[in-house]
Amino acid sequence: MKNLSSSSQRWANCHIGITGANGSLGRALAEALEERGAVITGICRSIPKIDDSRNSLRKWVAWKCGEEIALKEVLDHLDILIINHGINHHDSQTSKSLNESLEVNALSAWRIMEMFEEISLKGAENSRPKEIWINTSEAEIQPALSPTYEISKRLIGQIISLRWSNLTKENKKKYKIRKLILGPFKSKLNPIGLMSPKFVAEQILRLASIDLNLIIVTPNPITYLLMPIIELSRFIYSKALRKEPEDGG
Repeated sequence: MKNLSSSSQRWANCHIGITGANGSLGRALAEALEERGAVITGICRSIPKIDDSRNSLRKWVAWKCGEEIALKEVLDHLDILIINHGINHHDSQTSKSLNESLEVNALSAWRIMEMFEEISLKGAENSRPKEIWINTSEAEIQPALSPTYEISKRLIGQIISLRWSNLTKENKKKYKIRKLILGPFKSKLNPIGLMSPKFVAEQILRLASIDLNLIIVTPNPITYLLMPIIELSRFIYSKALRKEPEDGG
């Protein structure tokens, strides 16, 4: 095991769940976090075989979209939840592709996020709030040569921005949201990705360790410029429209 830096120690004995843990980035994140002493629960459709090199020492939970309520007991025991599952039909633009993309990439992620937020906000205040990290991809703001993928990622991205804008100071003491804006990395969804999953995972943890809520990892410099501006504009827009509760209401 590598020597752990002081920043890496924050993950030691931390219980972390990862959806899509059987995918390229999910495995890379699990391995990187386990190296830092985290206790990982892999959440995915198919559990690796016992003798599979991907099995490692982490716990596995089988799950599929539409059955999010079955994850409640798992979520109750997590310090951090990383929503990383996804689907990409590439150039397919059929109704079936759109429905599946919306369900997997956006709606199921939102339902899990809602459950975890409720669990987090019911907990007692402590020095370390629960965290949720959501992988939206830079397809949220730029073309990805996959219209249905882009639409679903924009939806979940805007939902996250909305939740960010509406967290009160008290809520933030119990619950932290991090958004992962990732460029093209090599995986089954994108076999021609430019970055390796291991590199992306290490960069995510490096940026999370300095407590960034907006984590961007991409070779595209335009994303680093546009994404903070877009998030700021969404924040201002949401705050301008938000109605504060009336006194005594």
